[in-house]
Amino acid sequence: MSRTELQTLPERAVELLGGEPDDTTLARYLHGLAGVDAVGLEQRAAALGTRSIKTSSKKWALDKIIELIDLTTLEGADTPGKVRSLVAKALRPDASDPTCPRVAAVCVYGDMVPYAVEALGAAHGDPDDGLIGVAAVATAFPSGRSSLAIKLQDTAEAVAAGADEIDMVIDRGAFLSGRYGLVFDQIARVKEACRRADGTSASLKVILETGELNTYDNIKRASWLAILAGGDFIKTSTGKVQPAATLPTTLLMLEVVRDWHRATGEKIGVKPAGGIRTSKDAIKYLVTVAETVGEEWLQPHLFRFGASSLLNDVLLQRQKMQSGHYSGADYVTID
Repeated sequence: MSRTELQTLPERAVELLGGEPDDTTLARYLHGLAGVDAVGLEQRAAALGTRSIKTSSKKWALDKIIELIDLTTLEGADTPGKVRSLVAKALRPDASDPTCPRVAAVCVYGDMVPYAVEALGAAHGDPDDGLIGVAAVATAFPSGRSSLAIKLQDTAEAVAAGADEIDMVIDRGAFLSGRYGLVFDQIARVKEACRRADGTSASLKVILETGELNTYDNIKRASWLAILAGGDFIKTSTGKVQPAATLPTTLLMLEVVRDWHRATGEKIGVKPAGGIRTSKDAIKYLVTVAETVGEEWLQPHLFRFGASSLLNDVLLQRQKMQSGHYSGADYVTID
């Protein structure tokens, strides 16, 4: 990267590296991080997963989960009609209950962004303001196997079409072979491509694809690398590779975000995605967030669930709390 481009990065990141972000400085920094105690991490996650919440807090938790969901469709067979149906569900998750909150965003492929924006209409906007954002996967999702030029074009087109958030995938092959400078450069350049003509910028979520990184140490290094390069969020998975999100992995990423906040004062978001299907599991994640980085992270610009099927289970649990019994299968729409 040129010096001019480097100046767009947070100065503190460059200072932390002690020089330009090339393979040498990044390897020195990332491999100088403390190793992850895998047994201790999994024990902490297991302990957090057993925490119970009061019945009086459960409705709050269910509504909070809905508010933090990126309602997602990422299938090759997606159509404008399917995206409009997704948006309809995002706007009114429970058509029988006007008090049911909206989800944070809908997440679609880049070519579906215009249809999502059109369908949302006046409800399109910042989820922190009660509106619904549009997130687009980009950079040759889910493999990330394309040229940088295509990745940048992919991103710029989605932003120009109205995407508020870009979910990019890192080059796992480059990361695992120690080409950290290349991964850093691609994240930083995609961050630049998120900029709009008016000077504002779409939020950048960096997908690590933790299921392909093999070790907790690699997940920790990739988390730091993504943040150093300018990611606004770090995200576990594409949902196309197993294992996707797990509680220990998400806890580890939250600990990185906590440590970055302590070091710089900057707040980075975390998005576990894929594999979280039940309210019970999602509540474990809420507890883990609150206990690791604090309840202030439980808002859409700092925490999200990437999910397509979780919402239906939350709606069924919410209905049971109100009526005392589970509703039939036709109570929720089939995705």
